[in-house]
Amino acid sequence: MALPVLLAISGSLRRGSYNTAILTTLGEAITDKAALTVFALSDVPLYDQDADTYTPPAAVAALRAAIGAADGIIIASPEYNHGISGVLKNALDWASRPHGKATLTGKPVFTLTASPGAVGGARAHAQLNETLASIGARTVLRPQAVVGAVHEKIANGRLTDQRTLDFLVDGVDDLLADIARPTAADREAS
Repeated sequence: MALPVLLAISGSLRRGSYNTAILTTLGEAITDKAALTVFALSDVPLYDQDADTYTPPAAVAALRAAIGAADGIIIASPEYNHGISGVLKNALDWASRPHGKATLTGKPVFTLTASPGAVGGARAHAQLNETLASIGARTVLRPQAVVGAVHEKIANGRLTDQRTLDFLVDGVDDLLADIARPTAADREAS
């Protein structure tokens, strides 16, 4: 049986991104459970409804296709000014279209935030979950996955704090359980 396919999206473009480091380390930690790919948002243009046609920009088409092909999504965001990053909000705006038919609608999503601050981006985490609820994504309900003092838990592009990694792997396990659980549409089809 094939492993579930997970798409990871980092809300940071920074070369030394803590969130990207966490996603990379998570991918390495779950190779026996799922295949995880990190999608880079660097080429996704600013949302423009005039450009959102049957042939959207190539990076947008790639993002939507990757979301559609994935069994589940993991989104990691830094906290900027008490909210999610602009690049992540922009990607979610693109992924929320076309309205009612977006590939993110109904998709299981595990969210986490990481910040050098003590609360680990808790406000960004709340905003991220609110945005995903608006889109109609199925967020995995679990204790809030926030990583505080992240700058002390990353070395050489990897998450080195085992307790934090174990906690986040538990979140991925919850995501995988949600993926395996039949949806109402699945039950109706059978």
